[in-house]
Amino acid sequence: MQIDSLHYLTSLRDAGERASTAERDGYDTWWATEVKPDVFLANAVAAGETERIRLGTGIAVAFARNPMTVAVQANDLHLYSEGRFVLGLGSQIKPHITKRFSMPWSAPARRMREFILAVRAIWSTWETGSRPDFRGEFYTHTLTNPMFDPGPNPHGNPPVHLAAVGPLMTEVAGEVADGMFAHGFSTERYLREVTLPALRRGAEKAGRDLDGFELNAPGFVVVADSDEEREQGLAVVRQQIGFYGSTPAYRGVLALHGWGALGDELNTLTKRGGWDELAGLIDDEVVEAFSVIGTPEEVGRTLHARYGDVATRVTVPDLGPERRARLAAALTRPR
Repeated sequence: MQIDSLHYLTSLRDAGERASTAERDGYDTWWATEVKPDVFLANAVAAGETERIRLGTGIAVAFARNPMTVAVQANDLHLYSEGRFVLGLGSQIKPHITKRFSMPWSAPARRMREFILAVRAIWSTWETGSRPDFRGEFYTHTLTNPMFDPGPNPHGNPPVHLAAVGPLMTEVAGEVADGMFAHGFSTERYLREVTLPALRRGAEKAGRDLDGFELNAPGFVVVADSDEEREQGLAVVRQQIGFYGSTPAYRGVLALHGWGALGDELNTLTKRGGWDELAGLIDDEVVEAFSVIGTPEEVGRTLHARYGDVATRVTVPDLGPERRARLAAALTRPR
């Protein structure tokens, strides 16, 4: 299981230093997620400051953009990084797409499937020099000329990873993507009973299997060598679980465990502005299901036991080289 580093950047100025540190500390992939600075620009900065580490968007909001702009940006980054870029996409939720980005929202799984197919079709026209002829339900790409055609990328096309929670979006990942981010707001039971069967259904639609498919293990990971670190991590995890659990789109994960009423209660709190009260509703049983907390050795053993037979990688916060090495040892030599 490879170990990745994900960053919620507050400024583009941080991207180069964070990525180069991750490379020096031995991480396999550095992911920038879309919060404050532009996630593609962050990867461009990171590419200029690194040499070996794989880089990616973890994730970029697909529906805030269109397939052509994403195809161009991903192709440029794959070229600039000399083949080290991974295009990670996610849908976000309807209120953000319609009210924050002022973009259309409908049938998110069907739209995402078509979005990825359109991106791949655009890349294909650049590879072959053929005329674009993508005509879908949501996107149409039928026009170009030599001025706008960058030609074949000598490093090929970047892999596409998709973030998914629900079974329909997960099927899309299995059908048209090269990998999937299992959302942190997932559990081992949900992964095995909902996610993996949906991935296999999607792969069957495409007439393929999941050999070579990359799956990023779910869960909120806290590496703690002291009681103080553990308590700080627990507080963050409870807040994260409360935040995601308040979103109706994620209620199915809670419902699988018989915690649907908790999701309703969390959602009600947010509607009256009770964001600071969410963590107080998350008990130890829920924390245990959604998170892995402990020393690097404890975390490594737990992750291996939960996901070692299915996940190819895990994303963790910055640990520094010594603790990352301890985690890696525990993942590869569980005891």
